[in-house]
Amino acid sequence: MDLKYSPTARPTDEERAAVDDLLGPPESGWDGGDGRDGDTLRWARGGRAARDRRDLLLPGLHALNDRIGWLSPGALDYLCRRLTVPPAEAYGVATFYSLFSVAPRPATVLRVCTDLACAAKGSAEVCAGLERELGPAGTPSEGAVWQPSPCLGLCERAPAALAVRAGTPAPATAVVAPATPGTAAAAARAPQDAAPEPYAEEAVPQAGSPGLVLLRQVGTVDPASLDDYRAHGGYAALRRAFALGPAGVIREVTEAGLVGRGGAAFPTGRKWDATARQPDHPHYLICNADESEPGTFKDRVLMEGDPYALVEAMTIAGYATGAHHGYLYLRGEYPRALARIQYAIDQARARGLLGDDVLGQGYAFDIEIRRGAGAYICGEETAIFNSIEGQRGEPRSKPPFPVEKGLFGKPTAVNNVETLVNVLSILERGAAAYAATGTEGSTGTKLFCVSGAVARPGIYELPFGVTLGGLLETAGGCTGTPRAVLLGGTAGGFVRPDELDIPLTFEGTRAAGTTLGSGVVMVLDETVDLPRILLRIAEFFRDESCGQCVPCRVGTVRQEEALLRIKDRTGAAAADDIALLREVGRAMRDASICGLGQTAWNAVESAIDRLGVYQ
Repeated sequence: MDLKYSPTARPTDEERAAVDDLLGPPESGWDGGDGRDGDTLRWARGGRAARDRRDLLLPGLHALNDRIGWLSPGALDYLCRRLTVPPAEAYGVATFYSLFSVAPRPATVLRVCTDLACAAKGSAEVCAGLERELGPAGTPSEGAVWQPSPCLGLCERAPAALAVRAGTPAPATAVVAPATPGTAAAAARAPQDAAPEPYAEEAVPQAGSPGLVLLRQVGTVDPASLDDYRAHGGYAALRRAFALGPAGVIREVTEAGLVGRGGAAFPTGRKWDATARQPDHPHYLICNADESEPGTFKDRVLMEGDPYALVEAMTIAGYATGAHHGYLYLRGEYPRALARIQYAIDQARARGLLGDDVLGQGYAFDIEIRRGAGAYICGEETAIFNSIEGQRGEPRSKPPFPVEKGLFGKPTAVNNVETLVNVLSILERGAAAYAATGTEGSTGTKLFCVSGAVARPGIYELPFGVTLGGLLETAGGCTGTPRAVLLGGTAGGFVRPDELDIPLTFEGTRAAGTTLGSGVVMVLDETVDLPRILLRIAEFFRDESCGQCVPCRVGTVRQEEALLRIKDRTGAAAADDIALLREVGRAMRDASICGLGQTAWNAVESAIDRLGVYQ
């Protein structure tokens, strides 16, 4: 089949229905013409509500992929005509994301995580078993196809797999974790018959314990019940926000010392204040829920276990920054989080907690979910803007900064899920009480994603300042002889088993020459082959680089090539390639546009210098 764009490509009835269900029916129908002699003009007159709405391109691609399973030339052409988007540009967007395919494939796709936590727990054996049962990766078999995948955000139940079967009215999904070749193959054959996914609180060993703040309602409040959420104090923080006014809310958040929990640790109050002060309108709020850092799964647990908290927190953030529209950018591999959050938004809107007059206070605010489609780079705040706008998810150069010119060129505040949910505690308890927990430079509590060789992997909430050893003790200790601990994920760094006294604060990890990042704590024991772990990290960055800037596009490839050459070497045999790795790493760190390239060398560097790999 010729998969290139063709003006004579025709969508099927099902493909047209998928697009029309999203965009509404066109004002005029397709007359069966060949795309010439005015057919395009006739289509340009139809469906005026969708014309020039390029920001609906990503939802349109999802609508087709959800129902059909792939994006045919005819389907892409139809979507482009409805949105008046050049087909070549839409093709570039569709091929940017790993969850989409422009080639025919079976209705069911099984993704098997082969990233760090799952690799350490036996994902290679799962893949080998699937090859025996279903054939090689990428080969259709029994109406399904399986393929290796980067982290699925299910690290506490590694190894993990996710099966998705396209269909109407919605795709059938199955999360299989921990996975075996048999359970994964069964999910590929019939995802609708797979065992139910465990509840979110099963990822929280501390669930129900006194003293929890961010996780206090996970496992104790029904995530589907707005009434239960309000009975446990829900929306008290929003009422206090209205009493304080926007400037008062920003003052409380600033005095509490809240900083971003996504890794950059930028002061949240300063970001909100800078956004609120911009004279250009409208303002936008974005919740970055595209947590794709291998080893990170805290935001998934919050959204699945306490979705109304995020809806309330986004409303407060919108009120403080002068935004009337919020986007929740959710990673595409989180089907349960999508369902839970969408239901919570719908219920809040129906009860007057979102919409034109929130709580009768004359403030209008609403939330729209935008699903990512498998691109780690879209976790970068400016790449999110491009993705929502219907462009390729490539980062933008700064300045201008998002608070000045962000989404649609307007002032925009971007915060991740954990950061936003902290705001509820600040307003409920007061800034002083909040800041009394933790340390002077890192206030409050922190969610840690503990995985690997520990007795009780999961999400842990502890005050800033606990040592790494104290956290691992809370998680039941190591199950084997620890070889290394990875802090911050692939963009972070390794520490040795004799460095467990490192305080887990932003300033403490920085002083120790490592990073706290997004809260990843992955314990690797003596059974793990570290050179192959480093090679997997290099493969990850090579795959996820958007290719926009030369230092990252070339550097990630050169890094992988060097690590591949020396994976079984030590000493003098590895010296030349280690020198090359240092040179390439410095170039990426100094000259890359965004954090992906700037941090792609961090873990490799720490393994060489701190752990003595290749010596």
